[in-house]
Amino acid sequence: MEIIAICKIDVDLYRRVTPDIITEDVVITEKQIAHIRERHFSDYDRFSGYLPEILTAPDYLLEANKPHTTLILKRIQENGEDVKLVLRLAVKTDDPDYKNSIITFMRIKDKDWKRLVKNKKVLYKRE
Repeated sequence: MEIIAICKIDVDLYRRVTPDIITEDVVITEKQIAHIRERHFSDYDRFSGYLPEILTAPDYLLEANKPHTTLILKRIQENGEDVKLVLRLAVKTDDPDYKNSIITFMRIKDKDWKRLVKNKKVLYKRE
């Protein structure tokens, strides 16, 4: 399985999700890319170039349903569209070779953005 390096994140920012992060590296696997393409059609091809920006300059970090995981919301300035990304953070109890990993991401509608911000615990909001 091929693993693709995406970028490095600010560990201090993501400590709001979990204090035990062990790496700044973010990756995505071929399997997850296939999942995104299958479930969210052209979203990967349209927005994958924005992945480093989404991860390094999120608009929101929200609490997710799984441990060591966050929902990232980002408005892409270039085209005014909103995206949601699910990131699993590598922590001290994981295999030391694990990296922070993109689980999925997709374009979302404004009403979904507002619902998520209202109903999920906000861990970080860009000022």
